[in-house]
Amino acid sequence: MQVTFASMSSSIEFIRAGKLRALAVTTATRSEVLPDVPTVGEFVSGYEATGWQGIGAPRKTPAEIIEKLNREINVALADPKIKAQLADLGNTVIPGSPADFGNFITAETEKWGRVIRAANIKAE
Repeated sequence: MQVTFASMSSSIEFIRAGKLRALAVTTATRSEVLPDVPTVGEFVSGYEATGWQGIGAPRKTPAEIIEKLNREINVALADPKIKAQLADLGNTVIPGSPADFGNFITAETEKWGRVIRAANIKAE
């Protein structure tokens, strides 16, 4: 038996073609593109692991540039064609502010930090 935890965008076409069998998704809710595939959380209570991507800029980038980039990125993410293409790959678009993204990164860092400490994982 071979098993992998692959991102939805890298595996969705193989799943659709019948070359991979999806056993579960690791997100908290079922995927809209694979609604019949259960979540791991349906078998392991509380389990959730989500891959994500975002756009960052160097620390000293002027606020007006950050605001313009954020505004234009959110406009693009609201475009129905772009949104549909991302959704077709199994991605969920979550537009927001730089502060929202910073809060998300902080929450993810704390969440996975707890997992690392609980499992006593050490860097080699």
